[in-house]
Amino acid sequence: MRAALKLVPADDDAASGPSPVAAPARSLLRFITCGSVDDGKSTLLGRLLFETGSVFEDQQEALEKDSKRFGTTGSEPDYALLVDGLAAEREQGITIDVAYRYFATRHRAFIAADTPGHEQYTRNMATGASTADVAIILIDARKGLLPQTRRHSYIAAMLGVKRVIVAVNKMDLVDYSEATFRAIETAYQGLARALGFAEAFVLPLSAVKGDNITGPSTRTPWYRGPALLHLLETIQPGSRGDLAFRMPLQWVNRPNLDFRGFSGTLASGSIRVGEAIKVLPRGQTSTIARIVTADGDLDEVVAGQSVTLTLADEIDVSRGDVIIRRNGQDRPLSQLSARVLALQAQGLQPGKPYLARVGTAMVTARIAELHHAINVNDYAQAPATELPLNGIGAVTLRFETPVGATTYAASGDLGSLILIDPTTSETIGLGVIDSVSEPEVEDDHPETVADKLRPLLVKTGLASETADDAAILRIASWRVFSALATAVIVGVLTLSLGWAFIALFADVLVRPLLKSFHARIFNKIADRRAEADRFGIDGGGI
Repeated sequence: MRAALKLVPADDDAASGPSPVAAPARSLLRFITCGSVDDGKSTLLGRLLFETGSVFEDQQEALEKDSKRFGTTGSEPDYALLVDGLAAEREQGITIDVAYRYFATRHRAFIAADTPGHEQYTRNMATGASTADVAIILIDARKGLLPQTRRHSYIAAMLGVKRVIVAVNKMDLVDYSEATFRAIETAYQGLARALGFAEAFVLPLSAVKGDNITGPSTRTPWYRGPALLHLLETIQPGSRGDLAFRMPLQWVNRPNLDFRGFSGTLASGSIRVGEAIKVLPRGQTSTIARIVTADGDLDEVVAGQSVTLTLADEIDVSRGDVIIRRNGQDRPLSQLSARVLALQAQGLQPGKPYLARVGTAMVTARIAELHHAINVNDYAQAPATELPLNGIGAVTLRFETPVGATTYAASGDLGSLILIDPTTSETIGLGVIDSVSEPEVEDDHPETVADKLRPLLVKTGLASETADDAAILRIASWRVFSALATAVIVGVLTLSLGWAFIALFADVLVRPLLKSFHARIFNKIADRRAEADRFGIDGGGI
């Protein structure tokens, strides 16, 4: 898996790697640091900030003071304090909330999310992973892979992160043992293959001592790979989703009587003025008349831009709808397959009503079926009746009204969802859509003889649509008996088999038609009498 990673030197003296492939100049990379408790995530990110010159003098002075008061590294600066800003985080020495930090080198700009490792705050880690291009997964060299390491890895893969950097931290506490590192590297590469990561790169480091952070360390001469910063500057995150045009509608923009536009941010693809569009879930069609922005009209708009579209036709469009190309393959969904993560102590239960947020739409949803839960220790599938806190499972979701959605692989915005408790308004779960095809539902009530006869009897006026199966069979049996009796009587009286068949045919077909005709005449007479009564006319002669 390491050979698949393409690298270029970040600096002239950087460690050598495979054949150079230039990264885009000053491109933006979003990454998270995740892993188990006390693996050193905040310390690593703080060290990166310090080593890249992203710490100002006043921050450095505050770091020295805070290290003496809250630090856990003795006389050394505690770089975790650059990231952990909450009082509870400093007092307990753990990360609770997601901390976003921004820094840059001459090669690339970064948005880093330091996520908590404690199992109680797994939902915060999932929040950070939802927008990340790359995950830095830390492993304590003394402990190896832990359940939370496996859980975070699974969540990162589930939320579309395809490239991971595995930082085996605290190598200084195992005397920089190559054997310890290789054992962890082998174990994680097997895990990465199981989760389907496109690239996984494992490197040894010490966040406290600075080994292999911004440059190669002399204390790990057996490691020939690049340093962490070099990887971050050169790793290619790849693209998410496809190129189909999708725009979830956020707002109907109606500032005056002469303007009606539809505002939103393009989730994927592009669109031009004059192109034909379709609106999900109702399927109305039109064409783009204008693309309006604060800086003036545009001829074309691409993913990530927030615009207002005006349409050539007056059609019913509202918040939560999704605008796609007229020939787009997306369709409204009332049922789908997804993987979900329970975020609250009450967990997720099949059959219970939730509010589902998909894109900008909010609809009532239920877990129609919980197929299985995922064991985070070995990723095995296990039967389950509900998902507890931090539980992960595969489900079938059913919506009360159809929504415009697609798979998570096609669009992160319209392929993800959150589940909300309607009584408390708490976000109780999150999920990603795996399949938009309607699951095959086994028919518990196969078509019966009554089901086949009902349309004919209803059409001929012999039965109502609400008649039960027993009534349908009773009416059909009487009609068969009546027709046979008529045929026998006519045959005996005429001593002719031909007249008997004619009588049978007349009883089966003509009598229902005469009854239907009589019913229509009667209904017309009743309608005329009702109309006469309404206008005070004597309807006795009708």
